[in-house]
Amino acid sequence: MKEQYLVDSYQKEYDAIVESVKDGKFVIMDNTIFYPNSGGQPHDTGKIINKSTGIEYPMVYVGKFDDKISHEIDAKGKPELKQGDKVKCIIDWERRYKLMRSHTACHLVSGIISKNAGALITGNQIGIEKVRVDFNLETFDKEALKQYIDTANSMIESDINIIDYDMKKEDVEQNPEMIKLAKGIPQGIDVLRIIEIKDFDKQPDGGTHVKSLKEIGKIEFIKAENKGKNNRRMYFKLLD
Repeated sequence: MKEQYLVDSYQKEYDAIVESVKDGKFVIMDNTIFYPNSGGQPHDTGKIINKSTGIEYPMVYVGKFDDKISHEIDAKGKPELKQGDKVKCIIDWERRYKLMRSHTACHLVSGIISKNAGALITGNQIGIEKVRVDFNLETFDKEALKQYIDTANSMIESDINIIDYDMKKEDVEQNPEMIKLAKGIPQGIDVLRIIEIKDFDKQPDGGTHVKSLKEIGKIEFIKAENKGKNNRRMYFKLLD
């Protein structure tokens, strides 16, 4: 299966062929623009349209299982899709673009925290309304965290480009500053996709991102929480 969302995150529509259907609602296609739920980024929504009948099937959930991306559709009261059906995939672009902007903002903020405080990221959750970043840091300093958001907004104004490319796992491991996650690099992956905020931050990542920091818009600090020994949490949101 091709992961078209990694080839072009800005693609809103794409034609595909159904490879298999399970229980009338779990669809696997030969390629997909729908991002599966993973890495703190929610799955895409949208619809699949049978090109021969014109019947639309709303997307309920997208997940990756055994290296296959499964699309759960709402097919109640409709003819089931079948292997070989040609379909048009249409994503909810407004939602996807907000998640792209938020994901890149998450990389920017985590990169600033890492460079200024030496913290590693222990978790994150990218949402439409807000973004959560968890990190390990000995000192809880709310004002410093607010300053990091100010730094992020200043960098956004500079309109820095974002690029992506592949690197071998051993090359990434030789550059520990690239590894921002406390849990390290996932096992069983030999080649990693790198998201680079030019001349500032590089991180392995499999999500969708914008091409320039300018697209993020302004970031607003919401709150910070002390979650116990060395565990800190910060929330921020994008201002539309």
